[in-house]
Amino acid sequence: MTTLSVSVPDDLKRHMEALDEVNWSAVARKAFEEKVVQVEMMKKIISKSKLTEKDAEAFGAKINKSMAKKFMGMH
Repeated sequence: MTTLSVSVPDDLKRHMEALDEVNWSAVARKAFEEKVVQVEMMKKIISKSKLTEKDAEAFGAKINKSMAKKFMGMH
């Protein structure tokens, strides 16, 4: 398995450190996997679609917002 470094703001890091029961590597890995699936799915849909690039970007933004809400609800 490869190691990947991710930068986070100092205040977020402090909050994360306070939650030592959370496996942050697993959380990040899951988020990365889900994002890859989303982007690949979007590319597949777009390749067969007549959407403009602007429409596709709006669609992607909606997906990102939805995923952010999902992850913000995780504890």
